[in-house]
Amino acid sequence: MFKGTITALVTPFKNGLVDTDAFCALIRRQVEAKVEGIVPVGTTGESPTLNHDEHIRVIELAVRWANKQTKVIAGTGSNSTQEAIEYTQEAEKVGADAVLLVAPYYNKPTQEGVYRHFMAVAQSTALPIVLYSIPGRCGIEIAVETVARLAKDAKNIVAIKESGGSVDRVSKLRQVLPDDFDIISGDDGLTLPFMSAGARGVISVASNLIPAEVKSMVDSALSGDYRTAEALHRKYYPVFTDIFLESNPSPIKAALKAKGWMDDEVRLPLVTMGDANREKLLATLKKAGVL
Repeated sequence: MFKGTITALVTPFKNGLVDTDAFCALIRRQVEAKVEGIVPVGTTGESPTLNHDEHIRVIELAVRWANKQTKVIAGTGSNSTQEAIEYTQEAEKVGADAVLLVAPYYNKPTQEGVYRHFMAVAQSTALPIVLYSIPGRCGIEIAVETVARLAKDAKNIVAIKESGGSVDRVSKLRQVLPDDFDIISGDDGLTLPFMSAGARGVISVASNLIPAEVKSMVDSALSGDYRTAEALHRKYYPVFTDIFLESNPSPIKAALKAKGWMDDEVRLPLVTMGDANREKLLATLKKAGVL
């Protein structure tokens, strides 16, 4: 159900407000590149600093402009189970195709708490759910055993975005999950290694900038053409790395600004990319032929 290239969309801002024109153009480029899905208001979409109305509005706009030409997987996770349920139900109402639910951050629940959190959300919606394990940001992971338990007990929990940085964990997940449960890389630079261990695609930051190129790499790997996939990985790996020189999404917004596609405005506590790192990023983009 969830394989291929899925773009973790940035949320463009202009003078403190969501820049709807730039957001529409961003989605249009994704549709033209034929990516398999888009994720509005995930981490890359600065969900922590969007208020409730903005959060739902961005999902609604993504649904409208995707126009059924690509899947909309709305970011609706929270460290409050009730809030995650509310966001998920509202995303369902405005027409999202699925939701992405990050592990509950900061609270540090036990794995039993993690299990009950996701089960409560799953029971509140008919939408397919993609789990999102990113311990570097959340302070906890969704344990392999917990993922397996959720896959068994909730029919609409159907995939996981894996951002733990470990190919070994992908192998462990693949061992205990049903074959139709999709594992998706959450890190551009690890997409190819993860796919070699059983992942089926990527939820990508880089594809905001180079959607066709990321899709070509992923499609090549899915078809078994690892020679082409590796060549593309090698070409764009410096881009995959340097768009994380500072906290996401400041660098990818700097790159999109360099293309003339939007401003690089972010909301505090994030700040725009520093001059030295920006210079390094732009040099990398030029060397890769992106600029």
